[in-house]
Amino acid sequence: MHRHTILIIDDETSIREMLAFSLQNAGFDVLHAQNSSEALEILRDHQTDLILLDWMMPGLSGVELVKRLRQTPQTTRLPIIMLTAREQEDDKVRGLDAGADDYITKPFSVRELISRIKAALRQVQSSDQTKKIKLGNLCLDQVSQCVTADDKIMALSPTEFRLMSLFMNNLDRAYSRAQLLDLVWGMDSDIVDRTVDVHVLRLRKILAKHGYNHWLQTVRGIGYRFSVPKE
Repeated sequence: MHRHTILIIDDETSIREMLAFSLQNAGFDVLHAQNSSEALEILRDHQTDLILLDWMMPGLSGVELVKRLRQTPQTTRLPIIMLTAREQEDDKVRGLDAGADDYITKPFSVRELISRIKAALRQVQSSDQTKKIKLGNLCLDQVSQCVTADDKIMALSPTEFRLMSLFMNNLDRAYSRAQLLDLVWGMDSDIVDRTVDVHVLRLRKILAKHGYNHWLQTVRGIGYRFSVPKE
Protein backbone atom coordinates (compact mmCIF):
# COMPACT_ATOMS: atom_id res chain seq x y z
CA MET A 1 0.00 0.00 0.00
CA HIS A 2 1.30 3.41 -0.97
CA ARG A 3 2.34 5.55 2.02
CA HIS A 4 1.70 9.20 1.36
CA THR A 5 4.51 11.67 1.97
CA ILE A 6 3.73 14.99 3.67
CA LEU A 7 6.11 17.96 3.48
CA ILE A 8 5.96 20.21 6.55
CA ILE A 9 7.21 23.76 5.99
CA ASP A 10 7.46 25.80 9.18
CA ASP A 11 10.26 27.89 10.71
CA GLU A 12 9.39 26.73 14.25
CA THR A 13 11.24 23.54 15.13
CA SER A 14 8.76 22.56 17.84
CA ILE A 15 5.83 22.76 15.41
CA ARG A 16 7.65 20.66 12.81
CA GLU A 17 8.58 18.02 15.37
CA MET A 18 5.06 17.84 16.80
CA LEU A 19 3.50 17.52 13.36
CA ALA A 20 6.06 14.96 12.21
CA PHE A 21 5.43 12.79 15.29
CA SER A 22 1.63 12.94 14.84
CA LEU A 23 1.70 12.31 11.10
CA GLN A 24 4.11 9.38 11.36
CA ASN A 25 1.87 7.82 13.99
CA ALA A 26 -1.02 8.26 11.55
CA GLY A 27 0.85 6.28 8.88
CA PHE A 28 2.40 9.05 6.78
CA ASP A 29 5.98 9.52 5.69
CA VAL A 30 7.26 13.00 6.55
CA LEU A 31 9.71 15.50 5.08
CA HIS A 32 10.26 18.90 6.62
CA ALA A 33 11.77 22.28 5.78
CA GLN A 34 12.30 25.41 7.86
CA ASN A 35 11.87 27.89 5.00
CA SER A 36 10.67 28.21 1.41
CA SER A 37 14.13 27.85 -0.12
CA GLU A 38 14.75 24.57 1.65
CA ALA A 39 11.26 23.38 0.67
CA LEU A 40 11.90 24.05 -3.02
CA GLU A 41 15.04 21.92 -2.93
CA ILE A 42 13.12 19.05 -1.31
CA LEU A 43 10.30 19.30 -3.86
CA ARG A 44 12.81 19.13 -6.69
CA ASP A 45 14.33 15.87 -5.45
CA HIS A 46 11.54 14.04 -3.61
CA GLN A 47 8.05 12.87 -4.43
CA THR A 48 5.57 14.68 -2.16
CA ASP A 49 1.83 14.07 -1.91
CA LEU A 50 0.76 17.06 0.20
CA ILE A 51 2.23 20.19 1.78
CA LEU A 52 1.52 21.64 5.24
CA LEU A 53 2.66 25.23 5.02
CA ASP A 54 3.12 27.97 7.61
CA TRP A 55 2.10 31.47 6.50
CA MET A 56 4.67 33.59 8.35
CA MET A 57 8.24 32.60 7.52
CA PRO A 58 11.47 34.54 6.96
CA GLY A 59 12.28 35.13 3.31
CA LEU A 60 9.59 33.96 0.91
CA SER A 61 6.28 33.87 2.83
CA GLY A 62 3.88 30.95 2.73
CA VAL A 63 1.43 32.83 0.50
CA GLU A 64 4.17 33.77 -1.97
CA LEU A 65 5.42 30.19 -1.99
CA VAL A 66 1.91 28.92 -2.81
CA LYS A 67 1.73 31.32 -5.77
CA ARG A 68 5.10 30.10 -7.01
CA LEU A 69 4.15 26.45 -6.69
CA ARG A 70 0.91 26.99 -8.58
CA GLN A 71 2.88 28.50 -11.47
CA THR A 72 5.16 25.47 -11.71
CA PRO A 73 3.85 22.49 -13.76
CA GLN A 74 5.00 19.71 -11.42
CA THR A 75 3.33 21.29 -8.36
CA THR A 76 0.27 22.88 -9.94
CA ARG A 77 -2.08 20.26 -8.48
CA LEU A 78 -0.14 19.36 -5.33
CA PRO A 79 -2.52 19.72 -2.33
CA ILE A 80 -1.50 22.54 0.02
CA ILE A 81 -2.94 23.15 3.50
CA MET A 82 -1.92 26.41 5.16
CA LEU A 83 -1.34 26.52 8.91
CA THR A 84 -1.39 29.99 10.43
CA ALA A 85 -2.19 32.09 13.45
CA ARG A 86 -3.88 34.62 11.16
CA GLU A 87 -7.60 34.06 11.63
CA GLN A 88 -9.18 37.07 9.95
CA GLU A 89 -11.50 36.24 7.06
CA ASP A 90 -9.48 38.47 4.71
CA ASP A 91 -6.36 36.45 5.50
CA LYS A 92 -8.17 33.18 4.76
CA VAL A 93 -9.40 34.58 1.45
CA ARG A 94 -5.84 35.66 0.56
CA GLY A 95 -4.49 32.19 1.27
CA LEU A 96 -7.19 30.42 -0.73
CA ASP A 97 -6.96 32.91 -3.60
CA ALA A 98 -3.21 32.31 -3.76
CA GLY A 99 -3.94 28.64 -4.46
CA ALA A 100 -4.07 26.87 -1.09
CA ASP A 101 -6.58 24.02 -0.90
CA ASP A 102 -7.38 24.43 2.79
CA TYR A 103 -6.64 26.76 5.69
CA ILE A 104 -6.34 25.87 9.38
CA THR A 105 -5.68 28.39 12.14
CA LYS A 106 -3.35 27.79 15.10
CA PRO A 107 -3.87 26.34 17.62
CA PHE A 108 -5.54 23.41 15.89
CA SER A 109 -6.68 19.88 16.62
CA VAL A 110 -4.26 17.29 15.25
CA ARG A 111 -7.17 14.90 14.70
CA GLU A 112 -8.97 17.50 12.60
CA LEU A 113 -5.79 18.24 10.65
CA ILE A 114 -5.24 14.56 9.84
CA SER A 115 -8.88 14.28 8.78
CA ARG A 116 -8.47 17.22 6.42
CA ILE A 117 -5.23 15.77 5.04
CA LYS A 118 -6.96 12.49 4.24
CA ALA A 119 -9.86 14.33 2.61
CA ALA A 120 -7.47 16.34 0.40
CA LEU A 121 -5.60 13.19 -0.63
CA ARG A 122 -8.86 11.38 -1.44
CA GLN A 123 -9.91 14.26 -3.65
CA VAL A 124 -6.66 14.11 -5.60
CA GLN A 125 -6.83 10.33 -5.94
CA SER A 126 -10.41 10.54 -7.19
CA SER A 127 -9.50 13.08 -9.86
CA ASP A 128 -6.44 11.05 -10.88
CA GLN A 129 -8.14 7.69 -11.39
CA THR A 130 -7.92 8.00 -15.17
CA LYS A 131 -4.46 9.57 -15.17
CA LYS A 132 -2.79 6.69 -16.95
CA ILE A 133 -1.05 7.13 -20.26
CA LYS A 134 -0.31 4.08 -22.41
CA LEU A 135 1.97 4.13 -25.42
CA GLY A 136 2.35 0.60 -26.68
CA ASN A 137 3.65 -1.36 -23.70
CA LEU A 138 4.82 1.77 -21.89
CA CYS A 139 2.46 2.94 -19.15
CA LEU A 140 2.78 6.06 -16.98
CA ASP A 141 0.63 6.14 -13.84
CA GLN A 142 0.21 9.56 -12.21
CA VAL A 143 -1.35 8.05 -9.08
CA SER A 144 1.50 5.68 -8.20
CA GLN A 145 4.08 7.99 -9.83
CA CYS A 146 5.70 5.18 -11.77
CA VAL A 147 6.35 4.10 -15.34
CA THR A 148 6.22 0.48 -16.45
CA ALA A 149 7.67 -1.07 -19.59
CA ASP A 150 6.18 -4.44 -20.53
CA ASP A 151 4.72 -4.56 -16.98
CA LYS A 152 8.15 -4.05 -15.40
CA ILE A 153 8.67 -0.95 -13.24
CA MET A 154 11.31 1.45 -14.48
CA ALA A 155 13.65 2.79 -11.78
CA LEU A 156 13.15 6.54 -12.25
CA SER A 157 14.15 9.42 -10.00
CA PRO A 158 11.51 12.12 -9.33
CA THR A 159 13.12 14.35 -11.98
CA GLU A 160 13.21 11.53 -14.52
CA PHE A 161 9.56 10.78 -13.83
CA ARG A 162 8.66 14.44 -14.42
CA LEU A 163 10.54 14.33 -17.71
CA MET A 164 8.73 11.17 -18.78
CA SER A 165 5.39 12.63 -17.73
CA LEU A 166 6.01 15.76 -19.78
CA PHE A 167 7.13 13.79 -22.84
CA MET A 168 4.37 11.18 -22.69
CA ASN A 169 1.69 13.82 -22.16
CA ASN A 170 2.98 15.72 -25.21
CA LEU A 171 3.83 13.04 -27.74
CA ASP A 172 5.78 14.19 -30.83
CA ARG A 173 6.27 17.72 -29.48
CA ALA A 174 9.85 19.00 -29.63
CA TYR A 175 11.10 20.86 -26.55
CA SER A 176 14.14 23.08 -26.38
CA ARG A 177 16.48 22.77 -23.40
CA ALA A 178 15.23 26.12 -22.12
CA GLN A 179 11.63 24.90 -22.25
CA LEU A 180 12.51 21.70 -20.40
CA LEU A 181 14.36 23.72 -17.76
CA ASP A 182 11.31 25.89 -17.26
CA LEU A 183 8.76 23.05 -17.22
CA VAL A 184 10.69 20.45 -15.22
CA TRP A 185 13.13 22.49 -13.13
CA GLY A 186 11.17 25.73 -13.06
CA MET A 187 11.58 26.21 -9.31
CA ASP A 188 15.40 26.34 -9.44
CA SER A 189 17.03 29.13 -11.43
CA ASP A 190 20.56 27.75 -10.79
CA ILE A 191 20.05 24.76 -13.08
CA VAL A 192 21.93 25.02 -16.39
CA ASP A 193 21.26 23.63 -19.88
CA ARG A 194 23.84 20.88 -19.43
CA THR A 195 21.70 19.41 -16.65
CA VAL A 196 18.95 18.70 -19.18
CA ASP A 197 21.36 16.76 -21.40
CA VAL A 198 22.62 14.74 -18.42
CA HIS A 199 19.12 13.78 -17.30
CA VAL A 200 17.97 12.95 -20.82
CA LEU A 201 21.04 10.72 -21.23
CA ARG A 202 20.25 8.95 -17.95
CA LEU A 203 16.61 8.55 -18.96
CA ARG A 204 17.63 7.17 -22.36
CA LYS A 205 19.89 4.59 -20.67
CA ILE A 206 17.01 3.45 -18.48
CA LEU A 207 14.73 3.22 -21.51
CA ALA A 208 17.45 1.24 -23.33
CA LYS A 209 17.24 -1.50 -20.68
CA HIS A 210 13.65 -2.06 -21.84
CA GLY A 211 14.26 -1.47 -25.53
CA TYR A 212 12.59 1.96 -25.75
CA ASN A 213 15.57 4.31 -25.93
CA HIS A 214 14.88 5.15 -29.60
CA TRP A 215 11.53 6.69 -28.57
CA LEU A 216 13.39 9.55 -26.84
CA GLN A 217 14.77 11.42 -29.81
CA THR A 218 17.21 14.30 -30.26
CA VAL A 219 15.90 17.05 -32.53
CA ARG A 220 18.90 18.69 -34.14
CA GLY A 221 19.13 22.40 -33.42
CA ILE A 222 16.14 22.30 -31.03
CA GLY A 223 16.29 19.79 -28.21
CA TYR A 224 14.31 16.60 -27.56
CA ARG A 225 11.00 14.92 -28.25
CA PHE A 226 9.28 11.66 -27.38
CA SER A 227 7.80 9.83 -30.33
CA VAL A 228 6.53 6.33 -31.04
CA PRO A 229 8.36 5.06 -34.13
CA LYS A 230 6.06 4.18 -37.01
CA GLU A 231 5.91 0.53 -37.94
